[in-house]
Amino acid sequence: MLLSEGQMSDYKGAVLMIDALLNAKTMLGDRGYDADWFRAALNERGIAPCIPSKANRKVLIPHDTMLYRQRHRIENMFGKLKDW
Repeated sequence: MLLSEGQMSDYKGAVLMIDALLNAKTMLGDRGYDADWFRAALNERGIAPCIPSKANRKVLIPHDTMLYRQRHRIENMFGKLKDW
């Protein structure tokens, strides 16, 4: 877990945490993590990125939309932690 400032970009947080990622099959991330270098780093570790493309990406990269819809469970958990 990385606690950062509220206005810190997702890219900066990803750089700090990339080496600490555990073995996983897939990583769910929002559009803030849509970067070629981040996708390549995940693929090097054998982790399939499930990250939708940013709106300004010229060639959209497909992702598993059904799996991505489950991301709300993670968001809900963090919402509960913030309320606690």
